[in-house]
Amino acid sequence: MTDTETRVLSVETIEISDLKQIIPLSDPERPLLWMRKGQGLVGIGEAVRLEFEGPTRMQDAAAAWRELVDAATVTNPVELPGTGLVAFGAFAFSASSAEKSVLIVPRIILGKRDGRFWVTKITVAGDDRPLPRLEPRAFGDEYRISLLPGDEDPGAFRADVETAIQRIVRGDVGKVVLARNLVGHLPEGSDIRRVLVDLAMGYPDCWTYSVDGLIGSSPETLVGVSNRTVSARVLAGTMSRGRDADSDAEAATSLVTSVKDNDEHAFAVQSVVAALRPHSPHLTWSELPFALKLPNLWHLATDVAGPLTDRATSLDLIAALHPTAAVAGFPTDAALALIDELEPFDRGRYAGPVGWVDAAGDGEWAIALRCAQISPTGDITAYAGCGIVAESDPMKELTETKMKFRPIVEAFG
Repeated sequence: MTDTETRVLSVETIEISDLKQIIPLSDPERPLLWMRKGQGLVGIGEAVRLEFEGPTRMQDAAAAWRELVDAATVTNPVELPGTGLVAFGAFAFSASSAEKSVLIVPRIILGKRDGRFWVTKITVAGDDRPLPRLEPRAFGDEYRISLLPGDEDPGAFRADVETAIQRIVRGDVGKVVLARNLVGHLPEGSDIRRVLVDLAMGYPDCWTYSVDGLIGSSPETLVGVSNRTVSARVLAGTMSRGRDADSDAEAATSLVTSVKDNDEHAFAVQSVVAALRPHSPHLTWSELPFALKLPNLWHLATDVAGPLTDRATSLDLIAALHPTAAVAGFPTDAALALIDELEPFDRGRYAGPVGWVDAAGDGEWAIALRCAQISPTGDITAYAGCGIVAESDPMKELTETKMKFRPIVEAFG
């Protein structure tokens, strides 16, 4: 429901004794999911859907969310993150994107965190529909989908990287992130939860998400807000895992000593710190990044944290942070202009914020990476990108995108 006259919500959260698996409880064709290490949230049904677009889409979402919260009656004795009134969200990367940004309040939310379990029921004034049933649904038939090059072939992408390097050397921009896409199509009635299970099991340390057809497993926390503390994990700089213990250790060492990757990472950290500092002047982070190990990649990573000194919500902070240098480049305006010039497609929600927000404004938001957007007609568009700096090599950057496509390609195939 989207009529502002009827968006008066009654919300009740109760603790329950057990909740073994949450993915089987979600809708097979349009699941709402947020999980990591087996913990998280699943939404069932749709009580309220809010849509936004344009350059103020995140600020508009923050204002609309405050209005919705102020009109709601919330009973929440559990008081854990993810309890009470919660919306799942996904935002377009670009202000000019044709893809809508959304906040979706489910009719039922089930959650699990730190050995505790809960169910939240949300009703809208004037909506007499019965609430969805709380029971696992059998998984649909297995399927295998091949994803093929989308708007440009690998050769065209390498040419774009070469052009970007020339612009960087010329001084037009310090870093730019360029992406390419793969496309495919789902058979009618396909159970998307099968892909989510593969992602969640294969990448348990990542945020596995599904919001309005956007699915993926992201290693990068854009921002988290809990009890007036803000945190972020910045990733930039990538190396493929080695085939054995010795080559894997060598790969990690090569990454942490790489001038190119450290320069790329420094741009990303600086952009996050600059965006968060007005809201948290006493941020802390390590001077040197650490090597984060994922099943198929090493990443340079830096954790940033600090106390909030104003009333900013997680929605306010994603508006301040997006787009970071990790997904756009630096300086931001010059990088975005070069992306618009070179990328032959609309990124949609790829590299935009995806996550959830609660009534207090707390929440968890990742950058939508290792992802694909599934349209209502079953069209699949997967995305992967890489940061280009002066020392970049077009063939190596193409190889990096192939590594980053792997989670989604394998989950579908």
